[in-house]
Amino acid sequence: MTRANAAIWYAPDGFDPVKKGINGRRVAGDSFLRGFLRHADVDEVVLALHGGEAAAQPVRALAQELRPQLALRAVGLLHPQKIAPVSTLFFPSPNFSAEAWRRAPYGTQAWSICGITHTTSTAAVMQGFFDLRMAPVQPWDAVICTSRSVLASVTYLMDRADEHIRSHLRATPPPRPMLPVIPLGVHCDDFAPDAAAGALLRQRLGAGPQDVVFSTIARLTPHEKFDPLPIYMAMQAAQAQLHDRKLHVVLCGQFRDEFSRKVFENGARALMPDVGFAVLDGALAAERKAALSGADVFMFLIDNIQETFGIAPLEGMAAGLPLLVSDWDGMKDTVPPEVGFRVTSRTLPGSYLASEAMRYQGGTDSYLQYCAATSALTEIDQPELVDRILTLARDGDLRRRMGRAAQAHVRAHYDWSVIVPQMQALWAEQEAMRVAAKPLRYRSDSLPIAPSPTHYFAAYPTEQVTLKDQLFVAVDGGPDLQALLRIRNYTATKRMFAPPAQIGSVLAVVQAKGGCDLATIETACGLTSLQAARVVIWLLKYNLLRRA
Repeated sequence: MTRANAAIWYAPDGFDPVKKGINGRRVAGDSFLRGFLRHADVDEVVLALHGGEAAAQPVRALAQELRPQLALRAVGLLHPQKIAPVSTLFFPSPNFSAEAWRRAPYGTQAWSICGITHTTSTAAVMQGFFDLRMAPVQPWDAVICTSRSVLASVTYLMDRADEHIRSHLRATPPPRPMLPVIPLGVHCDDFAPDAAAGALLRQRLGAGPQDVVFSTIARLTPHEKFDPLPIYMAMQAAQAQLHDRKLHVVLCGQFRDEFSRKVFENGARALMPDVGFAVLDGALAAERKAALSGADVFMFLIDNIQETFGIAPLEGMAAGLPLLVSDWDGMKDTVPPEVGFRVTSRTLPGSYLASEAMRYQGGTDSYLQYCAATSALTEIDQPELVDRILTLARDGDLRRRMGRAAQAHVRAHYDWSVIVPQMQALWAEQEAMRVAAKPLRYRSDSLPIAPSPTHYFAAYPTEQVTLKDQLFVAVDGGPDLQALLRIRNYTATKRMFAPPAQIGSVLAVVQAKGGCDLATIETACGLTSLQAARVVIWLLKYNLLRRA
């Protein structure tokens, strides 16, 4: 029996935060890839990708570094069936409807597809969930939901899509994909604190032994990550009640723009003048290490729907820090009471923000405006936040107990060595369901979302022809083929209807024989009827051949 493996749909945008820019989705993708290479119980790694072997080189180099004995095979997405004997495709997004259609001509039972949620608030992702309900998605497919909160929101969207299917189409909704809850992971050993780096940071801050440093690692945008101003106000209120120690706030990240910089930095000066404050460059590994190593508390007070899971708190736990987080999405699962405090968050019922949804869906508001408006109407309980800051600041023993519990908790539940086996168990379950099912096969030229262009536009030309039973001869004094190809330069688009050598061989056969039909061309050139017809109609187009 095939082992529980999955071919990884690979593109740098989903896995490379260095080249493509740091964001949660890419950091998570990079972390998963490293976790899979280190911990997957598989005989080989299979990549499904565009671009051939060259596109696989970054992963091949990483595999050589992390697990050199592991075989790696690249499969082009033009021939997805070649992932076999692997029978599951892991797609680094929930929006895999296009992959369900790519599978359709091979049969819906040909392989399973497994997606995973990251940010779920964008219009593209919301549309993607709707599209999943319309695509040939099967019960042996899956969307991994990274928390119970995400499962609730994905289920809500699918419920709305199914209501539409029932009311508008007068139809029964199709079976849903599996929606298992499996969290993201981290490499715990990567976040072990560095005492020297921590001491240097505290020296930079001017933080004394009794002072308490609260660190956050996140993108520094008030619109799409967290609003810092309520945090500053709570810190200043707490500082006013502390007379024997000073609070410090360290933000490690990157500003989206100059506006964000002003909100964060000017806000800190205006709203918490008695609290220490520093911004570290989140693009630098050394600064991220310092932010974790020099802190007493890891703080992650998110009030934004853009945040869907929250990897950073896992990193804080791996560094042995107690947590101060908002009671929000993934942190409801990852932060139990023994490792830190979750501060109450509140929003208004759905009808109160319906206008924000319609403005975003209709294009009046951007994604940034949509997230900012929703964040503006999200409360993190201020008195409770102040109280939790004071409790953590005053009780060093509590911080140490929570920090030790956090380190043990994250290693037991969120290290990739624990998460990857859960994913493989899911893939095995998908495999068992797929094998037991009956397939449905679609015609490859008639997919409803991607028909052949000459099916779709069949009414445009005078007629459609197969070129069979016709005789073709070369045109005397016709244009020079090579000169014509240089002038037309199809290679500029990096796509040709046929290889130049194939075009030349067809023309040469017709010239040598003084005229011939399609079957003769196929035999002489070793082509299928489809390949031969594609070349011949082009040669007719450019008057290199004519019908006899």
